[in-house]
Amino acid sequence: MNRAHICRAFWTATWLLAACAPAPMRAVSSAVDPIRAAFVVLGVDGAPTARVITESPGCPSLDADGTLRPMSVRAAPSTERQRPTLNAPALSKPSAFPVLVCELALPGAHRASVDGHPLPLPSAAPRRIVVIGDSGCRLQAASGLNQACNDADAWPFAQVVAAAAAAHPDVVIHVGDYHYRETPCPAADSGCAGSPWGYGWDAWNADLFVPARALFEAAPWIVVRGNHESCDRAGQGWWRTLDPRPLVARRDCNNPADDAIGDFSDPYAVPLGSDARWIVFDSSKVGVAPLSPGDAMYATYGTQLRMAIELASRSPVNFFLDHHPILGFAPNPTRTPTGLYPGNGSLQSVLLPIQGERLFPDSFQALVSGHVHLFEVVSYLTDQSTQLISGNAGAWADVPLPHDLPRGATPLPGAVIGSIVSTNQSGFTIIERDSEGGWRVEARDRHGRLFTTCTLRDRKTRCVPETLP
Repeated sequence: MNRAHICRAFWTATWLLAACAPAPMRAVSSAVDPIRAAFVVLGVDGAPTARVITESPGCPSLDADGTLRPMSVRAAPSTERQRPTLNAPALSKPSAFPVLVCELALPGAHRASVDGHPLPLPSAAPRRIVVIGDSGCRLQAASGLNQACNDADAWPFAQVVAAAAAAHPDVVIHVGDYHYRETPCPAADSGCAGSPWGYGWDAWNADLFVPARALFEAAPWIVVRGNHESCDRAGQGWWRTLDPRPLVARRDCNNPADDAIGDFSDPYAVPLGSDARWIVFDSSKVGVAPLSPGDAMYATYGTQLRMAIELASRSPVNFFLDHHPILGFAPNPTRTPTGLYPGNGSLQSVLLPIQGERLFPDSFQALVSGHVHLFEVVSYLTDQSTQLISGNAGAWADVPLPHDLPRGATPLPGAVIGSIVSTNQSGFTIIERDSEGGWRVEARDRHGRLFTTCTLRDRKTRCVPETLP
């Protein structure tokens, strides 16, 4: 590769991985606020829905512009059947959800609150978007990786949240993998001692709802489903608490016989002002290898990717949101120092017959993903959209990408890299419009300090690394 065409910025591996242990769930009393979370998710066409998770026996009323409106039950308290923990079936238990999940659509509201909890409502012209991903604290017996969830430097999600909320976003996008506490903390490990685990409410609360409170209060969320939220993992909690669609029978991941229904969702669009759209795609169940046209998953993703492209045809500018990077790299630590995993072969194999090597139409400015626990931006000399990865919000960091990529390295045969910038420091990404009709992308660390600024225009990206003290 011609060095004149390549901009690289790699930082030293940061294996300081963090946590802020949540207090145990308190019993309901007149002196204790029973609301565990109050937030807004954006769904089809950007429709805002208020969600409340409460220990009360009934749903509260929501104050919308001075009018009290009763919220509806989305999910009643229950204990659901055991879903065997992926790769560790002996370390499994039923999923207990001793909380009530309530919701109410909020079309046209200007102010909203629930029992003293203000709810952030969408802006008609959002400008500043915070992107985070892969945020939970990894407890995974199968891999032997157990983060120190009780250490705010070792699991930095709470720090990332504080810095991102201080940026005053108009929208927050989480690109998936909210839940990582799958198995018990080892008995001798003080770093994660006392952590809840499994797929029930206590682990979801510790991994997401307690540490993310400030960002839930700051702005409405667009939620993207990750592989950790597939039905055979934490899909029950995903459907109960986060997905913006209605919760209906057989889509709830409670019965393994229905996983073919619960694991796949049609894409939808969220407007970004009058001329741009986020296209939200559920890739939670996708694998890595190319799919055969005879596979059921090939047919499902083919239909859904065509739907996504059709949604994008209604806007001159689009961003594709999914969890798995289609055109990015992941480090392969078994082949150091130049080991790389290429882009997602499964989704590439479905897209190639639809759009050819470019994969997406010209209106797609960028693909925005997580899954790889890095910040990464890859821009192409050939006719592909920029790939942006923001998977560094707190889960155990990947090793850095190699400083010098192997000659001819590419996530997709035929795609020629123009520039790549990456770091495994924890942090978040800000995307906002610039004054010249393009987009400014900022990568910030866990404290909010800027370490890369990129300009995105006509699907190509130029990045300038900053020097941190």
